[in-house]
Amino acid sequence: PVRNPWDKSAVPGGSSGGSAAAIAARLAPAVTGTDTGGSIRQPASFCGITGIKPTYGSVSRYGMIAFASSLDQGGPMAQTAEDCGLLLNAMVGFDDKDSTSLERQPEDFNRDLHQSLQGLRIGVPKEFFGAGLAPDVEQAVRAALDQYVKLGATLVDISLPKTELSIPVYYVIAPAEASSNLSRFDGVRYGHRAASYTDLDDMYRQSRTEGFGAEVKRRILVGAYVLSHGYYDAYYLQAQKIRRLIAQDFATAFEQCDVIMGPVAPTVAWDIGAQSDDPLANYLADIFTLSTSLAGLPGMSIPCGFGQGDKNARRPVGLQLIGNYFAEAKLLNIAHQYQQVTDWHQRSPE
Repeated sequence: PVRNPWDKSAVPGGSSGGSAAAIAARLAPAVTGTDTGGSIRQPASFCGITGIKPTYGSVSRYGMIAFASSLDQGGPMAQTAEDCGLLLNAMVGFDDKDSTSLERQPEDFNRDLHQSLQGLRIGVPKEFFGAGLAPDVEQAVRAALDQYVKLGATLVDISLPKTELSIPVYYVIAPAEASSNLSRFDGVRYGHRAASYTDLDDMYRQSRTEGFGAEVKRRILVGAYVLSHGYYDAYYLQAQKIRRLIAQDFATAFEQCDVIMGPVAPTVAWDIGAQSDDPLANYLADIFTLSTSLAGLPGMSIPCGFGQGDKNARRPVGLQLIGNYFAEAKLLNIAHQYQQVTDWHQRSPE
């Protein structure tokens, strides 16, 4: 397994954990990651680096192995917000090979890095600070919010009432799309092919049994179930309706604030293998990142301190910034100004 450079007994986050670990260990200056339900932001948080998921459709998905096509989005990970902006400049653009790619005028995402944050309205969702948030994570995030107040921002209490629904909605929609997308990996043209089999059906069965891991199989089975006759309306269609309500929550919130801030994950990185027998605990770790993905909004993680791991090792904490559609330049400006007065992003593991 990939190990967290800050504490080699800890996970680096998923699923772009290899990318995040490479940056944290200073093996590379910048990397690409993919974010479906938080897979750029959570590893960035766990490994103490900067990562941004742009607005859905900004970066072409051509070349990625499709997991959940209505959620998957590529983005950059680096040590600083400025470096993320440089890579984002190269990544964003229309691609006619991707039917979800957006046609927009090119822009320089680092154009506003040095703007003052005077008067910035930061929305703080009460749902992000309830039961389940570890005290050490809350302390680091609250300290970061206080720093933003010193930079001229004001804090605004907001509500995202459908936050807790984002987990069941995501784990209906994403597995449904995954079961469809991954059906091509049958050992014929894509993916692993079993070495021995008796007939075509057996080749499919053996290839998929050997080629997919336990969590992938779990999601394929859940996805096939919710798309099956008699369950489509009850599960998949209902999840899509709630997804629209989640997006509406954000639209209402952005009438009161310019950016939303909170924790990326409820805890710091856990030990490798600690949640291997409890998939639900793994799913609950995504509660603060899923709603952003379901709404297609841009979000990023920046380092804001350290918490205590299971063995009193210092493990990084990330601050999540969520912007309105196509507000990547604003998010990078807000992150950059914080990184000018703090040094969390400059710290590296021994």
